Amino acid sequence: MTIRKRLVQLDVDSTFIQQEAIELLAAKAGVLDEVARITEAAMLGELDFAQSLIARVALLQGLPESCISQVQQEIRLTDGAAELVTLLHKKGHFVSLVSGGFSAILQPIVDELKIDFYTANSLEIVDGHLTGKVVGKIVDRAAKAEALKEFAQKCSVDLIDTVAIGDGANDLDMMAIAGISIAFNAKPIVQAAADYSIEVQSLRSVASLINL
Repeated sequence: MTIRKRLVQLDVDSTFIQQEAIELLAAKAGVLDEVARITEAAMLGELDFAQSLIARVALLQGLPESCISQVQQEIRLTDGAAELVTLLHKKGHFVSLVSGGFSAILQPIVDELKIDFYTANSLEIVDGHLTGKVVGKIVDRAAKAEALKEFAQKCSVDLIDTVAIGDGANDLDMMAIAGISIAFNAKPIVQAAADYSIEVQSLRSVASLINL
């Protein structure tokens, strides 16, 4: 019997990792309260994600590049995240991460866990400091859905065999097209749209939800 391959795609901030990476950077820039307010509005779907990201990153202007490596050290994976990736790979499935955060912060996790595919935003850095700008296309809710389709095609997985896991409005588009959608400690708008909802700070139940 041939096992149908799956692609499991996860949001990163407050889903695959415990924190919001931009808030860790904001704390170092002394603008945490302002950034957190904008983040909350975007998560609730009250504010367009791209606009919110541009506004938040602008507040980081002048932050030394060295703060990125400091934040990398502060990142903590959500309970069960690494184990889920290991199990999926052991069974021949694929894992992708899609982040409204930043590739510079995500890269060590991708490398360590051998994540198959990922996409995230790029911070502009000039002369060792953040300029307060994002480089290239912003990873918003539409981009996350496009990534799911692109990554599924790359690993020859049908969309019906994909799983999308997220917590905010930015994840709704990818959850809408995935075969299975899972809300993770999510906002009400996301819980209402998902096939399943996890309401504990752990990804350990994902395996049973998707019949691994």
